[in-house]
Amino acid sequence: MSDLVPADTTEDVRTRGAGVSRQVAVLPVGSFEQHGPYLPLSTDTLVACAVAREIAGAYPVHLLPPVTISCSHEHAAWPGTVSISSVTLHAVVRDIADSLRRSGVDTLVVVNGHGGNYVLGNVVQESSARGERMALFPAAEDWEAARERAGVITSLLTDMHAGEIETSILLHAHPEMLRPGYETTDFVADDRRHLLTLGMSGYTDSGVIGRPSLGSAEKGKELLASLADSFGAYFSMLTSDA
Repeated sequence: MSDLVPADTTEDVRTRGAGVSRQVAVLPVGSFEQHGPYLPLSTDTLVACAVAREIAGAYPVHLLPPVTISCSHEHAAWPGTVSISSVTLHAVVRDIADSLRRSGVDTLVVVNGHGGNYVLGNVVQESSARGERMALFPAAEDWEAARERAGVITSLLTDMHAGEIETSILLHAHPEMLRPGYETTDFVADDRRHLLTLGMSGYTDSGVIGRPSLGSAEKGKELLASLADSFGAYFSMLTSDA
């Protein structure tokens, strides 16, 4: 459980805060949605938590527990998927940021593990326009750098859902969560221009779009290491007085 729920005490947070010029909180946001027959519904949450945990191991940040249900409406055709509205997710993140500021933590980084959480970009834009310190991580450029460093073969376009990247991170961080069979479920659907209208079921029967067969624990380890390195620029920007 410590992989998902931080074990800090209030004194741990106080001590860490005393040693930095500005406290930065990190909020993993995942989802609870289908990831094909062999990856768990909690895949996006596990990925977001793995990224956030890697960040917390490298930088003095206040690691928060994850938001585990988000905007997964495009996966509604599959059993087990649960969604909340974009309005609700927007409000949840805003409320968390407001609460953090009241306790002396004025900077929030949202680590997003689900591509369908488009509204998180709006939350960050609006908060930044108000003069609040907030960022969304990782950006597409961070994922691309991680993909290249880890030797991930599949492009970000093709590796859309339950593919090489997510499988690799789970093989590294939570191998017990994968079931046999992901090795034979590759499926490619690069032209997804009607995704918002048709949902995922318009493009895949299995729920997979990508090449999970190419995943490996070694790639997962390198993906996370690269993302932690990329986070350094965010940390510097957010803690700067400029």
